[in-house]
Amino acid sequence: MRPGVLWLIAGLSLSIAGCAATQPETNQPPPLSEASFNSRILELESQLAQQCTVHSDQQARQLDQQQVLTADIREVGSLLRSLRQNVQQLEARGAEPVIIREECEVDETLSTKTLLGRSEWVGLPSLGTYLKARVDSGANTSSLSAAEITRFERDGEDWVRFKLALNDDDVAVESQRDEWVEAPIVRRVRILQASGEESRPVISLLMTLGPIRENVEFTLNDRSHLEYPVLLGRRFLMDIAVIDVADTYLHDRPEFPGGEPADQAAEDEAVDEDDTEE
Repeated sequence: MRPGVLWLIAGLSLSIAGCAATQPETNQPPPLSEASFNSRILELESQLAQQCTVHSDQQARQLDQQQVLTADIREVGSLLRSLRQNVQQLEARGAEPVIIREECEVDETLSTKTLLGRSEWVGLPSLGTYLKARVDSGANTSSLSAAEITRFERDGEDWVRFKLALNDDDVAVESQRDEWVEAPIVRRVRILQASGEESRPVISLLMTLGPIRENVEFTLNDRSHLEYPVLLGRRFLMDIAVIDVADTYLHDRPEFPGGEPADQAAEDEAVDEDDTEE
């Protein structure tokens, strides 16, 4: 065979091989089986049913809201028409509007109690003097200003001896300022202070205040640094008195031998510019 023919055959062989090598590959999916097809159809049907259910629920809620809104609009319209009619009736009558006042129930027990101001005169017959008192429902036990407090025993019982602790501005019967007072101790109370615990004796004294005449328990301690030598607490107030904190000296000053007349108490009351005690 001629050499030229051989070269021609070799070239054709290489061309055919190159075409076979460059032919593109096809990536076709595998054929879908009947079971897979049915499963896919069921999945699509389920998704479509769920979407239909959600859409139906939304439509139902919107319908309910629309019905509620319609009812509210009708009610407001009815109220406006009624209000318009009432206004027209009032304008036609030309009358003043009627004001209805609700009557408050009054506690009948208050009528049996004595009304006190935040400051009052008290009388202590066993001490023979009158004193100014601060009425304070925040305090439990009443208190009397005392100094030189001495405990002693008499007939097997505890007694106490003291003098009134008064400063120069305190109003009292002058002859009784430095007199010794003796009284039995009815009990003792513990007072908690920043400096520690303190025990104070408690005595019972007859006290007058306006129409009130009662035995009152007083703790004894020095109140000379305070505005009032007497403090009346809620144990005294209970069941017999109420306080009007906006007023003072609602009752006359009691009179004692050696003291000033009751009608001259106004000057002593006027000096109470600030009756706040700390």
